[in-house]
Amino acid sequence: MPQLDTSTWFTIILSMFISLFMLLQLKISTHLHPPNPQTSHPTIMKPKTPWETKWTKTYLPLLFHQQ
Repeated sequence: MPQLDTSTWFTIILSMFISLFMLLQLKISTHLHPPNPQTSHPTIMKPKTPWETKWTKTYLPLLFHQQ
């Protein structure tokens, strides 16, 4: 029964890790990042709702005594 030759495994696994590291570095280096994300101030648009412009008051039914 022949034995499995494992003498080249270390070289293959090491070269795989090196190539994966290089690919990862190339992927990361192609992304564009803003110089400083804290300096940007996005303008927040507050939606206008109909009940903001007029005064309304809600009474609970049991708030006042029945006459």
